[in-house]
Amino acid sequence: MAAPVPLPRAIAVSDEAGNPMVQRTWPEQPHSYRSPFARDAARVLHARAFRRLAGKTQVFTRAPAEFPSDHSRSRLTHTLEVTQISRTLARALGLNAELAEALALAHDIGHPPFGHAGEKALDEMLRTHGLNFDHNLHALRIVTWFEERYPGIRGLNLTLAVREGIVKHSRDYLPVEHPELAEYLLDQKPPLEAQLIDLADEIAYLTADLDDGLDSRILALDEVCQAVPLFRDFYDSARSQHPMAAPRLAIYDALRRLLDAMVTDLICETGRRVREMEATALEDIRNAPVRLAAFSAEMEAARAHAKQFLYSQLYNSPGMEEEHAHDAAVIQVVFNTLFADPGLLPPDHQAQIPTEGLAQTVSDYIAGMTDSYIEQLWARCRV
Repeated sequence: MAAPVPLPRAIAVSDEAGNPMVQRTWPEQPHSYRSPFARDAARVLHARAFRRLAGKTQVFTRAPAEFPSDHSRSRLTHTLEVTQISRTLARALGLNAELAEALALAHDIGHPPFGHAGEKALDEMLRTHGLNFDHNLHALRIVTWFEERYPGIRGLNLTLAVREGIVKHSRDYLPVEHPELAEYLLDQKPPLEAQLIDLADEIAYLTADLDDGLDSRILALDEVCQAVPLFRDFYDSARSQHPMAAPRLAIYDALRRLLDAMVTDLICETGRRVREMEATALEDIRNAPVRLAAFSAEMEAARAHAKQFLYSQLYNSPGMEEEHAHDAAVIQVVFNTLFADPGLLPPDHQAQIPTEGLAQTVSDYIAGMTDSYIEQLWARCRV
């Protein structure tokens, strides 16, 4: 396969001093041998909120019977997989790989315990108080306020490019609905480095969730082959080339090839769209009518079909539905307990009630918890 042709250099986000995208809320002297975005990636990597991702659900909250749970993905291992894919995409396209790495490391830092089930439950609790939970915006609160690592500075003091990407990598926000986000250029599309993160996320969790679903035996190999033709083709090829290999190794090989095919397609299609638009500078990407990072029509159809299969047969399977109901109940009990007795909150959270309000403060505290911590707190609340 021919190597991909990098995009024009001016499309990448520059990390040179003087570029507004590398500016920080509190000015800092440039580092002697690290770029601003490399420093941002390190700051996210060393953040306490990042470490807590190791204790947060990706798909499985608690393991089904006989499932080797030590090998299933956490939110942290998922993030590392997204980061590897994002670096590959950015380098192949000639973009700023260090920016892509920083954004990938931060992309899920705002998730609460229990994965998407926890996010949905926390959002429902907040809506009873006229608020809502958005993990992208919570991630922004984490890196700009909750993390405290520097004297006299709140947050991680990340560059504007990384903060913009945290907000906009997976969705667009209307300026009229979010005036507080005005500095993040809501009337423009994000750079390609940010656009690619959401698609790298799709690649990572689709292939990983097929792997974990097969490992857990919730998914059967025959039904995966029937429902995901691209996987079936790669699996059959692996079995044909290595007939004496264990079936599990053929599954690994098929998943590896599936991931590679999706990454390759995303690189080629994104490059094609950029060239078709005759985009030669970052401003062209920002002012495009649609996001230019995308899969081809054929791969997008295959991806959407596989995702639908995962929702019906894995995420919303009977056993997982029971887990989701338990997760929602845990969050509801803990939220209501803390809301009824704010004295149970840590002192630093109690101090933010006058400015943030009680419901938002309780939500912020819960969102930072790991699965095991909130389970322990829930047990105490029920005593």
